[in-house]
Amino acid sequence: MIYLLLFFEFFKIGLFAIGGGLVTVPFLFDLAERYDWFTTAELADMIAVSESTPGPIGVNMATFSGFKAAGISGAVTATFGLVLPSVIIMIMVAKLMQRYSGNTRTHDILGGIRPAVLALILFAGLQIGKIALTGSLEVLMFAALLSMMRIWKQSPVLYLGLAAVLGIALKL
Repeated sequence: MIYLLLFFEFFKIGLFAIGGGLVTVPFLFDLAERYDWFTTAELADMIAVSESTPGPIGVNMATFSGFKAAGISGAVTATFGLVLPSVIIMIMVAKLMQRYSGNTRTHDILGGIRPAVLALILFAGLQIGKIALTGSLEVLMFAALLSMMRIWKQSPVLYLGLAAVLGIALKL
């Protein structure tokens, strides 16, 4: 039963995760509230790890959640459930785009999806902010690093490294 539940829940996430890994975050917060597969704190940690390592957030969380809930076979089941809708949809979209690529309605439909994707990404950012920015020191560090990024426009890796060093030094 757990395998079917893992597959179904992550299949639903995969089905509506148009726009990339951060779009899966609101769905993952919902899962954290409904099941004991992972906590919101673990989700925040996994997002941080996922952003720092290769691989999409949704796939990493599906694998982690499935493993925690049912071992290796649970990890495979949850990951397969998350990825399968994308494979099916991409095959269908590729066939349709060949046929309707010049159609203005096709462009209008894709343009209409963009605001929904933006809203999901903003929601994810706010949820992560609620977890990560718990004290005045964290908020100050965030504001300082964001300001530095806007002013000096260096590689994000530099600021990620700086944030990691500061977080370790300040025991955040």
